[in-house]
Amino acid sequence: MTLGLLNANPVVQAKKERLAHIRDPEHPYSLEQLSVLSEDSITLDDKLNRILITFTPTIQHCSMATIIGLCLRAKLKECLPLHYKVDIRVSPGSHADEDSVNKQLNDKERVVAALENPNLRQLVDECICSNEI
Repeated sequence: MTLGLLNANPVVQAKKERLAHIRDPEHPYSLEQLSVLSEDSITLDDKLNRILITFTPTIQHCSMATIIGLCLRAKLKECLPLHYKVDIRVSPGSHADEDSVNKQLNDKERVVAALENPNLRQLVDECICSNEI
């Protein structure tokens, strides 16, 4: 079920809006404004405590795809209960290194290591902490 179907739930609606306002690392626009992320690309399964986000980079060779995924993961960590399993993927066929990006974004050790890098963490924080655009 997509978050759009759960709009009656104010907690879920707030989470969706938080994701919509993440700023793109290279552009002064949100992921939603650039059509990188949409309501339909966010799937929530409350029974299994899982959330799947599928995003579409603006170009096939987007060098920021892993940063975008880290931003999504960091923002979800702020607003979701800890018991949720989060999977983040690029849309099938939307990135030249799709398998590699998906592997990096869903490998806990790689994510932790990336977010321990001060430069990457600063970039992620700037993208997720930006005000509504």
